[in-house]
Amino acid sequence: MTVAIDRATGKRRGDRAPRPGPVSRLKHAYQKHWYAYAMIVPVVVVLGTIVLYPLAYGFYLTLTDANSLNSARTIGVNEIEATYKFIGLDNYADILWGETAYDRFWSHFIWTIVWTAACVVLHYTIGLGLALLLNQKLRGRTLYRLILILPWAVPTFVTVFGWRFMLADSGIINSGLGSLGLPTPPWLEDPFWQRFAAIMVNTWCGVPFMMISLLGGLQSIDGALYEAAEMDGANAWQRFRHVTLPGLRSVSSTVVLLGVIWTFNQFAIIFLLFGNTAPDAQILVTWSYYLGFGQQPRDFAQSAAYGMLLLAILIVFTSFYRRWLNRNEQQLAI
Repeated sequence: MTVAIDRATGKRRGDRAPRPGPVSRLKHAYQKHWYAYAMIVPVVVVLGTIVLYPLAYGFYLTLTDANSLNSARTIGVNEIEATYKFIGLDNYADILWGETAYDRFWSHFIWTIVWTAACVVLHYTIGLGLALLLNQKLRGRTLYRLILILPWAVPTFVTVFGWRFMLADSGIINSGLGSLGLPTPPWLEDPFWQRFAAIMVNTWCGVPFMMISLLGGLQSIDGALYEAAEMDGANAWQRFRHVTLPGLRSVSSTVVLLGVIWTFNQFAIIFLLFGNTAPDAQILVTWSYYLGFGQQPRDFAQSAAYGMLLLAILIVFTSFYRRWLNRNEQQLAI
């Protein structure tokens, strides 16, 4: 076998050039795509300032015993330096396995899971039912859509304060129940009814988004599929099961994931509905706020540790959820 050699360079023809180093590749990429890098720099700076830095600083606080008594602060003209110290993972150990772990974390964690599951199921089922109705040819359909989307368009604090007035002992709901001779629950005082009221209010606020999203998915399904199924003798339930639900699979997977994340971190409704007066109705995110800002001394380290645990729970759930969806899609494709 003969090998051709370039006399000028002394290299064999056909040999690959040596792979450039990372610095050279980075320099070449910058020279080629400098305009793209210049465009994304502002986004990176903003995200780093409002997301990455607070996240990193919050994680650092979880490794300390920082609270409102040993943090740096200014009183009048006196500046007091921080005296908190590094304690490692003690905050996480205390939250998860400490003597008061059940009362401070696990009871709120269980209620948060129940709250999230109940709200998302109600959001999806009611939203899907309303979307199916609005997808029909009805007189005044546009007006119905406008009315049903109003709870989502109205600011959350207005909606929640309205529900607070209605759920009060002398509110319109208990007055109506009393006039019918029915029991009048203590919506804002009893732990069970507080939780029931929280789910009811969140369902009212969250259904319109689910309805609009699913309605868009319904309108994207080819009508020929329904005609073919009807010609094959499929009844309404069979068309819903074998045409509508598969056609909504991609939309449903997305809105359910968003619904879980939003509901799991739904701070506004619980806080505006009860404030700090309903400890049994507090979910993890509102309990974290209470530890950091609703008590004295304010426990910044424990509050930040709750935030890190919330982030970890959602990351784990999202990873398993996406993996489960991918596995189902692969099975359907076979």
